[in-house]
Amino acid sequence: MTHLPRKNMDAFEKVRTKLETQPQEEYEIINAEIKHGGFVYYQEGCCLVRSKDEEADTDNYEVLFNLEELKLDQPFIDCIRVAPDEKYVAAKIRTEDSEASTCVVVKLSDQPVMEASFPNVSSFEWVKDEEDEDVLFYTFQRNLRCHDVYRATFGDNRRNERFYTEKDPSFFVFLYLTKDSRFLTMNIMNKTTSEVWLIDGMSPWDPPVLIQKRIHGVLYYVEHRDDELYILTNVGEPTEFKLMRTAADTPAIMNWDLFFTMKRNTKVVDLDMFKDHCVLFLKHSNLLYVNVIGLADDSVRSLKLPPWACGFIMDTNSDPKNCPFQLCSPIRPPKYYTYKFAEGKLFEETGHEDPITKTSRVLRIEAKSKDGKLVPMTIFHKTDSEDLQKKPLLVHVYGAYGMDLKMNFRPERRVLVDDGWILAYCHVRGGGELGLQWHADGRLTKKLNGLADLEACIKTLHGQGFSQPSLTTLTAFSAGGVLVGALCNSNPELLRAVTLEAPFLDVLNTMMDTTLPLTLEELEEWGNPSSDEKHKNYIKRYCPYQNIKPQHYPSIHITAYENDERVPLKGIVNYTEKLKEAIVEHAKDTGEGYQAPNIILDIQPGGNHVIEDSHKKITAQIKFLYEELGLDSTSVFENLKKYLKF
Repeated sequence: MTHLPRKNMDAFEKVRTKLETQPQEEYEIINAEIKHGGFVYYQEGCCLVRSKDEEADTDNYEVLFNLEELKLDQPFIDCIRVAPDEKYVAAKIRTEDSEASTCVVVKLSDQPVMEASFPNVSSFEWVKDEEDEDVLFYTFQRNLRCHDVYRATFGDNRRNERFYTEKDPSFFVFLYLTKDSRFLTMNIMNKTTSEVWLIDGMSPWDPPVLIQKRIHGVLYYVEHRDDELYILTNVGEPTEFKLMRTAADTPAIMNWDLFFTMKRNTKVVDLDMFKDHCVLFLKHSNLLYVNVIGLADDSVRSLKLPPWACGFIMDTNSDPKNCPFQLCSPIRPPKYYTYKFAEGKLFEETGHEDPITKTSRVLRIEAKSKDGKLVPMTIFHKTDSEDLQKKPLLVHVYGAYGMDLKMNFRPERRVLVDDGWILAYCHVRGGGELGLQWHADGRLTKKLNGLADLEACIKTLHGQGFSQPSLTTLTAFSAGGVLVGALCNSNPELLRAVTLEAPFLDVLNTMMDTTLPLTLEELEEWGNPSSDEKHKNYIKRYCPYQNIKPQHYPSIHITAYENDERVPLKGIVNYTEKLKEAIVEHAKDTGEGYQAPNIILDIQPGGNHVIEDSHKKITAQIKFLYEELGLDSTSVFENLKKYLKF
């Protein structure tokens, strides 16, 4: 790997400066920035602005739209798209406490003006028609479901019409513009099946072309280059993602030719297409790789990335000569890397090295689950820690939807490691860390595999000298709450304390309520207990709410959101009340002297599902963990002040 000098401050210095001088909400890196035609479009304060590319780091910018006009509470820009000839720019705007969004369209002129606004937009892209008119395609979200696609034009020929409606309530629609802008793809998906239609980027009023009708269990995504479609799909054996290609004018599945296969236990994180190269971002056996495929000669270069790295952050990139990206970990801010095609080398930013690289260790070990399956874990701790068995341990788990456990940089996690904690990330079945089969082996009537994996991970950690049950804590959010709640019922002696955020705890009753917005979309993950007795009985075996019983439990801190549409508050409240009743009953049976666990339900206002950067939530959770373990929190809160403004 070659070091790449920077003209300005290196990435770590930029991030560190922001961490030390701004509230945490403002440092978090959000990719709401886009380069187009020599300009950079981004958010500055409460405004959508643009500046010339070479002046992007200066105060010399043009204000295009003031977000305060929308009269929202602390709005931020979630996504930006610029029309091909830069007559218009569209931006999706949200707030921290709601999933609702507004898409504003601004006409670019000497005096920029808002041309239109559309509520509840999810994905959106621009194309240009035969008469050089800009056309905006967007999906409309209702009750968390995206079923409708619209197309709109502006100016003298103003129109807004519905283009497509998906009839199957278990599917949703999102839009993606191929890297070369030749086609707009309309992707219709559920958790296991997809169907893609091509909208001609030069003739968007023509009827769309179906690539391949949906086939149950077949997923595919499409890119385009030189009149060929590159298709990332799980069709065929093994049922993991592989890269195929076909001529754009013969897109059906019988014409797909195998182009590149992945190694076993590989997760495809992303794909980026260039003029002469295709770049695959991969996770193989819990390590990160970049594969650069030469499209002229079908050559493949596989680059193993630094072992500290746990996740990619993709950069929006229009430079055909370079492929930039960032690497991150839970305890280290993102660092920039660039693969330069001409040199055939990966360049790393130089500058001040983050001191965490010398003061901490990252380990990758495996636990053997009860069926013999090896479950990967990623562990962080201080290099100078002595007697790790006496150190506090915070275990992370998710294990659902084929999604990886989130391992982006979180300053509060770094502070814990600096204070002597061990962090362990358990990549259990049901997640996606080892590919599609890893997910399949932890969903529907295999969901208990994830629970067995989590139990094996914690026992392996203790067995290898990482902490002990009295100092072990467990954390999860959303669907990760299923495994955590199940473990609290089945093996509470492994844990001292638990923190949960917007947790899914009442699987059975939620999945039997078809009036909830996501129930039909979730059937592929949890099963259909309303019509399938086998699914119903299986869910009863692990559902946290259904299996509460009078016994000793770890202390539990739950953060819930008042108007959360994804995990209704009612189920969390019912779980908490039933759990408290079981604890009271157990205390009566145990007699005097029993130290009952603390069960705290912290209900926050707002309608967002998870508010990752909430100061109040972060401080409340850390305070809870330190109090439950009887630890002195003075130094950790002093260190947190570097990142949070109290």
